[in-house]
Amino acid sequence: MAKRLIPTLNRVLVEKILPPSKTTVGILLPEKSTRLNSGRVVAVGPGAREKEGKTIPVPFKEGDTVLLPEFGGTQVKLGEKEFHLYRDEDILGTLHE
Repeated sequence: MAKRLIPTLNRVLVEKILPPSKTTVGILLPEKSTRLNSGRVVAVGPGAREKEGKTIPVPFKEGDTVLLPEFGGTQVKLGEKEFHLYRDEDILGTLHE
């Protein structure tokens, strides 16, 4: 049975993107040159509530590629996969090609 996590409030569930460790022709790349701390948004909470009770929506949606901080987030393991849970304000931005 597969588990699914729906984040609460303004939290965002992210699966980190692991960069390739070698090129297509087999040249090994140094770890520092391949490290862009990015991830794919898997699930998004409904948003935080302000004092008046109005919901502030999360600015990310499922499928977005986001730039993550070097540290932070909560590691979550669902089945064999590893995810990270961040508050929306901790995510640095959205990456576009």
